[in-house]
Amino acid sequence: MKVLIVQDSDWLKRNIHQQHHIAERLVLKGHEIRVIDYEISWQTEGKKELFSKRQVFYNASKIFKDANIMVIRPGILKIPILNYVSILFTYHHEIGKQMKEFKPDILIVHSILSDYLAMKLSKKNNIPFIFHLIDVEHLLIPFKLLQLIGKIIESKILKNADRVITINEKLRDYAIKMGANPDKIHVVRAGIDLKRYDQNIDGVGIRKRYGIKEEDAVLFFMGWLYHFSGLKEVALELAKIKDEKPNIKLLIVGDGDAFNDLQKIREKYHLDNQVILTGKQPYEKIPEFIAASDICLLPADPTEEIMQDIVPIKMYEYMAMGKPVITTKLPGVMKEFGEDHGVIYLDKPEDVLKKAIDLIDNGTLKEHGLKARKFVERCNWDDIVDEFEKVLEEVIKVRGGK
Repeated sequence: MKVLIVQDSDWLKRNIHQQHHIAERLVLKGHEIRVIDYEISWQTEGKKELFSKRQVFYNASKIFKDANIMVIRPGILKIPILNYVSILFTYHHEIGKQMKEFKPDILIVHSILSDYLAMKLSKKNNIPFIFHLIDVEHLLIPFKLLQLIGKIIESKILKNADRVITINEKLRDYAIKMGANPDKIHVVRAGIDLKRYDQNIDGVGIRKRYGIKEEDAVLFFMGWLYHFSGLKEVALELAKIKDEKPNIKLLIVGDGDAFNDLQKIREKYHLDNQVILTGKQPYEKIPEFIAASDICLLPADPTEEIMQDIVPIKMYEYMAMGKPVITTKLPGVMKEFGEDHGVIYLDKPEDVLKKAIDLIDNGTLKEHGLKARKFVERCNWDDIVDEFEKVLEEVIKVRGGK
């Protein structure tokens, strides 16, 4: 099976998401995959130029060395707003080119603008397409006015898709609300590699590297550092009790919008020994970082619109390592994990530190961690990918494909 994936995000540099896990495992099962992506961080990274040339990255893999995927990045105008205009031309050309040269059996889209072009071309070339919904996509657009336009386009894609695959029940509800046919929606949840994320992995090396003592309690977060991630609020609460609780450490792995603000908080409140910012780390080292922690966090602002329906894949990775998770009351997360499965819900990020101290003091960390691991043991990636593959094959068959 030949699969063409189109998305308005950076396949190579952004953190590993659902689509990376599925795509690379499909390649290992013998399927051929090409990705058309977008340099989403062009304003802050990359070359300073008015127009970027088309790039092709061969043998691109993020998880498995043998999972070779070709990533094609069309050129764009590197001028705010005009970059979107240029996409209408360069991405339209590239998607059409790949349909003629690569001759995909099926198309998978993840975003809005380039994916709307892909939808149009898939209809013209009689290629079935799937909308793989992992976020409320129009809210990822940085301009409010364009979000309104994006919402209209997202609705059209959802209505016209041969199938919609969502990663949780809340996103399924959202897709229906936006006009998707309920009979064409499949929920294929996030998975976990239970061998890679083994709760018996030793985190001692990580603790030694960052000067974390055996008696220290580590609160851990990993991922893209959005301003609404709640980490700044947690750090500020830690500043209030730094002298009373010097053994509490906040270990943050990742980079992003809030990284500089977190550095400033650390410097202003003299938290050098308690707030540890590692920057982005290699994927293969992540299990060791989680193993080095005592409690994992997802303290996002619960009023943030983009967080209402999603379930970040990091939740499964935290839980697979046998760690309790403290999170704010995010509707998608609460619906996915429910109660008494090692996930503790709070109203706001400012409450995280107090709850963490309560869990440490009452000695229930291990109990919550065991419940978390048990819950995600049913979410093996092999089963998830088999389910995803089956949906692709069914769609191809219905449309009279190969």
